[in-house]
Amino acid sequence: MSPRLAVFDCDGTLWSGDAGEGFFDWELKRGVVPDEVVRWARARYADYREGKVSEDDMCGEMVTIHQGLKEADVLALARTFFEEHFVARIFPEMKELVLRLQKAGCDVWAVSSTNEWVIREAMVHIGIPARKILAAAVAIKNGVITNQLTRLPSGAGKPKAILAEIGEVPDVAFGNSRWDAAMLTLSRFAVAVNPNPDLEKMAQEKSWTIYWPDGMRPQK
Repeated sequence: MSPRLAVFDCDGTLWSGDAGEGFFDWELKRGVVPDEVVRWARARYADYREGKVSEDDMCGEMVTIHQGLKEADVLALARTFFEEHFVARIFPEMKELVLRLQKAGCDVWAVSSTNEWVIREAMVHIGIPARKILAAAVAIKNGVITNQLTRLPSGAGKPKAILAEIGEVPDVAFGNSRWDAAMLTLSRFAVAVNPNPDLEKMAQEKSWTIYWPDGMRPQK
């Protein structure tokens, strides 16, 4: 198989853990946004954990809470956060796979519901250029972040973004959670990487390839 187009989820797939949720907690603790926004965001996240707020709404709000901040400042924060907390979590074999695919002429994209600033800074370490990132994003006006969502690749939003912005069905897709299932289903060849139990079960039922990065296979 020589894929021409490959798409990768990020959190849990290219590295362990959720950089989107991690950055959200990290910046709230540092008062990046006003106190009233911090209080609202904490309560909102608690409701999300209890199933009272949808995945799409929460992912979108993790981006729009930055309304009024300079994008350059948030990118700098995202760079500091990822370098301090997530660079060491990158799966070396997944990074190597990205590079091998690119060297073979494959068009490689990152697709994530995490905010675009964290993913852009993360991809510096993975090797996927910023122009090939489909992450949660808002409109930017004169360098300032607005609350106008322009993209939310979560669940069904992942294949929607892929078809709208790349315009092709991926030859292969990599993901770790049920929020990647629609993207994996769209692709010609699906790989469940470090899958959550629900995606592992789905992958087994659909005969998708399952891959465990070194040290991540759960003990039975």
